[in-house]
Amino acid sequence: MSLPELDLQIIYARIAWGLIAASMLLSVLPTLLPKIFPQLAQRHKAIVTTTVAVVMLLPGEASPAYWLTLVFQYPSGLLTGYSLVALLARWRERPVIFPLHPAFALLLTVTGVVLYLDAFGVLALGLYYRGFDSGAATVLTCVAAVAGAAAVLFRYAGTAGMALLTSVLLFSLLRLPSGNLWDALLDPLLWAWALGSVILEVRRRHALRKAAQLENMEEPAPELLQARTAAEQ
Repeated sequence: MSLPELDLQIIYARIAWGLIAASMLLSVLPTLLPKIFPQLAQRHKAIVTTTVAVVMLLPGEASPAYWLTLVFQYPSGLLTGYSLVALLARWRERPVIFPLHPAFALLLTVTGVVLYLDAFGVLALGLYYRGFDSGAATVLTCVAAVAGAAAVLFRYAGTAGMALLTSVLLFSLLRLPSGNLWDALLDPLLWAWALGSVILEVRRRHALRKAAQLENMEEPAPELLQARTAAEQ
């Protein structure tokens, strides 16, 4: 079992929480800053990113990253990867879709449920501890790397693929964030985001199905159309 150095974890926490905070702020502030400070409209991305970086790099308890790590532990490499990809997209003025890809969100949601039930002793499978095992972790890391590369190559959930590759690289090269593969792929915040994405997708599909049913009810049946045509003739 190989664990990362504590100093490396502290540096990772500062950078990761900075990326997460910057990507979240840039999803909200572009609509607010131009109204409050019109002169900053063209520079808001640089201002937000620089401010977050400076604040996160403050020493000890003065840094928000210190308290965020105490509450949420280290963010997963996957969440960090998502934040990095979203931040780069917003920097290039490209649209960023808030919900995760439905298939990927469902996979993360189900995986999180199984892991949390296992951690609470409901299933007692010992899955989390296998994330430290070199054999099982190596196989799963290879599978995740291939899946991420395929998603990017075939342009199917490309954002998820790039984020997944980022998390795999962080774990493979630096053993971040904790030396456990599951911590590199999932954390409570990411699981809540995935669950929310699944709920939104279910609601969207339900609304589409309901709209289609209403359209079918409004359209007269072929037999009625034929009867009306015959009566008019």
